[in-house]
Amino acid sequence: MAGVLMGRWSLGRRLACGALALAALGAVPLVQAATQAAKAENAAKTAKAGGAAKAAPEAKAAQNAITVAVISLADDARYAPRRLEHGYPGQPQGRPADAVRLAADDAAVELDTVGVSLKVRELLLPDAQALPKALAELKAAGVHHLIADLPLAELNQLVRTAPAALGGAIVFNTGLDDDALRASQCAAHLLHTYPSRQMLADALAQYLAARSWRKALLLQGPLPGDQLQADAFNRSARRYGLKITQTRPFKLSGDPRERDLANTRLLTGDRDHDVVAVMDSDGEFARLLPYATQWPRPVVGANGLMAVPWHPQWERNGGPQLSRRFARLAKRPMQGHDWAAWAAGKALAAVLVDEPQATVAQQLKQLRSGTVYLDGFKGPRLSFRSWDGQLRQPLFLSHIDGVVGTAPLDGVLHPTEVMDTLGVDEKESTCRARL
Repeated sequence: MAGVLMGRWSLGRRLACGALALAALGAVPLVQAATQAAKAENAAKTAKAGGAAKAAPEAKAAQNAITVAVISLADDARYAPRRLEHGYPGQPQGRPADAVRLAADDAAVELDTVGVSLKVRELLLPDAQALPKALAELKAAGVHHLIADLPLAELNQLVRTAPAALGGAIVFNTGLDDDALRASQCAAHLLHTYPSRQMLADALAQYLAARSWRKALLLQGPLPGDQLQADAFNRSARRYGLKITQTRPFKLSGDPRERDLANTRLLTGDRDHDVVAVMDSDGEFARLLPYATQWPRPVVGANGLMAVPWHPQWERNGGPQLSRRFARLAKRPMQGHDWAAWAAGKALAAVLVDEPQATVAQQLKQLRSGTVYLDGFKGPRLSFRSWDGQLRQPLFLSHIDGVVGTAPLDGVLHPTEVMDTLGVDEKESTCRARL
């Protein structure tokens, strides 16, 4: 009996010990679970803190969002479907908003480091009469930075009214080469990223002089823009020692009595010239001229060899990367007007990075002082001239398939800044609206 009891007790004891052992074994995953839960809680806290830290700059950027308005005109003749289909050299090939969006994207990292974001708002005016209402909407949205792609009359209206309507404004001209906008019609708050007509003419004249092509037969159309182009080219010719052998008018007309004015062989019949310089602001006649002259002479000016602010085949200084990014975004090659709109966005980003807390007036002063620089993917860093608000920049001498040179050319000298050999220098400027 005692043995039986002892056996039972031993069995019970063994069962109890086994239960304790199982309990102990069961405790292991419980402890591990508790440990893992603690680790998960700590990780969540860390992630939350990290997320909060990451969200802080984003929140800051959202609080300091700067909106730039891209203003265009719906019925702008430069964007008529027929003109876009023809793709005239040197003319706009599409609206500029995509280029400004690309600039904002390119500058996003730099802007984020100073807690600023740049937003692009496209504004397509149905007509000029809609401008006051549009400015009122921009004022309500707190917009002070405008990128203007407008005809001359509408741009002048914007420049006159924007500062008062918005309580201060910076206007970038990205589409017009008119020298008057840099002279008699200049304004302190108006900046230009598209080169002036005189800059384009100087670049071309520098190249012709460097190649010793010094005799030019000048063909000039009947439009006011043709006359302005001819005036600029004549000034450049005098500056760089070119000779205008003849100036002959051309005209595209359905009148049989004016047929000879469009006959390229008759117009270029004189042999005493090295190049044929065509001044055609419309572009229709100029596109018919290369290889249609009486004598084998290069065509320059509005077709053939041209001075342009950008060419999609520019192969240096990061140019291919910029052109590819734009082509992916806009589904077309980057042209000069696109580059000018992109440069305006980059200029605004540059001054925001330099002085993120500056007022609009302070930003304008910084830009006009020439101390804000941007990389235009052309080589040297670019800045604005204090006397007329023009962005100084190299220009490409190019034809439809590539770039053959850049201006200023080697050997062209200037006392302070060689890029100021293109266009109107400070001592020549008649602009009096300066900061």
